[in-house]
Amino acid sequence: MTLPAATAAQIRRTVVSVALSPITVWAAFVIAHLWLGLLNLYAPGLPFGDVTLVYRFWMDQGFGLHFWVGIDSVWVYPIVALVPMLLAGSFGADQYGSTWLSMVMVLNAVAFGFITGWGRSRERVTTAWWWIGFLVLLGPIALGRIDSVSVPLAMVGVILVASRPRAAAIVLTIATWIKVWPVAILLAAAISLRARWRIVTTGAIVTAAIIAVALGLGSGDNVLSFIGQQTGRGLQPESPIATFFMWQAVAGVPGAFVYYNQAILSYGVGGPGDTIAIAVMTPLLALAVIVIALLGVRAMRAGAAPGALFPPLALALTTALIAFNKVGSPQFIAWLAVPIVLGIATRAAGHGRSFRVPAILGLVMAALTQLIYPYLYAWLIYLNPLLVAALTARNILEFVLLGWAIVAVVRAPLGIGDVDNDEEHWLPSVWPLGAHHDIVEEGAGESHSAPKQAKES
Repeated sequence: MTLPAATAAQIRRTVVSVALSPITVWAAFVIAHLWLGLLNLYAPGLPFGDVTLVYRFWMDQGFGLHFWVGIDSVWVYPIVALVPMLLAGSFGADQYGSTWLSMVMVLNAVAFGFITGWGRSRERVTTAWWWIGFLVLLGPIALGRIDSVSVPLAMVGVILVASRPRAAAIVLTIATWIKVWPVAILLAAAISLRARWRIVTTGAIVTAAIIAVALGLGSGDNVLSFIGQQTGRGLQPESPIATFFMWQAVAGVPGAFVYYNQAILSYGVGGPGDTIAIAVMTPLLALAVIVIALLGVRAMRAGAAPGALFPPLALALTTALIAFNKVGSPQFIAWLAVPIVLGIATRAAGHGRSFRVPAILGLVMAALTQLIYPYLYAWLIYLNPLLVAALTARNILEFVLLGWAIVAVVRAPLGIGDVDNDEEHWLPSVWPLGAHHDIVEEGAGESHSAPKQAKES
């Protein structure tokens, strides 16, 4: 027995109305974070180990022995990463993990508020639902790493960049000094937007201030040690380039093996030709970024609108940092949320091209990542062919996503899906107490309406 057409239509309208309700979407946000928090605390595979064992150890070492990583020694992370690690200890060592989860939830809530216009931007609800789904599919790793702090900061930065480029540059630069990857967003913004000099100068000032504080604390050249620490690492099993060596190890090729690197508390993989792969991957990563950046410059000079160029360029640069990275930690996939949310939100505002393909690919990659880590990671390390195949599929999708983004950058001057070349209004932002779609141009003191409203006036 089928429902009458009128009844079915009414049910659909009710479901859509409930899904678009700010109460519903915020409730889903809270439930998702409670679920991910429980997974971090109790799921098998020790997904929260980096926070409760490594980060807390670094902080205990600092307070107990007065020896601070990044200041008294080289460190794998930029110096500002110390700040969230310190904040997580605010309520004592026993509460370090729960405080970390609460801190990340608050940061995500701020980013979520900017995405949804603090409940006053119905057209962005789809964007908000996508991010909730992405977090759940990615699993506990979405909250349990230092990347979990840089992602919401970068999210706020990209939402602000059209209307408040200086504020966006401050947030994005701070995020970069927590985990380097948001530099890809800054580079894309500097290429795509006419506010590039405000973005570059503000970023340079914030960087100089951070370095000055670190030097004042006695860091010396350790403040930049994260650069060498990353480039000097070997192949991590999850990285795309390591896929070849993982399959060699599965096939029993002599000299191919997975090992645990005690010095950096991480697994590595080796095999015939691994020294060449290690040597070429960092230059190859740099070359990929340069080529993509030049394609972005070419598109910008050809007249690409900011809404058509910035999101795919940010996605291409961010994906390149993952796809050509010899480390390939599972939490790297979390970075993709920022340019994909940017693309979906920009399209919802009536600019740029559809981001449906990246949105779907991002969800699939997140699900495959959670399948591999943390629950079945031991199977991967013991070279289970099914897990290596799942990892291979995930890594191939990274290059599919990269290819889509590069094509979108090249085609950006064609204006596909864009309605105008409006520099200011292509991505409205809303402050917590601001009016719906109210945009104040930085330094001008003038209010502007959203694109749709502007065209109606």
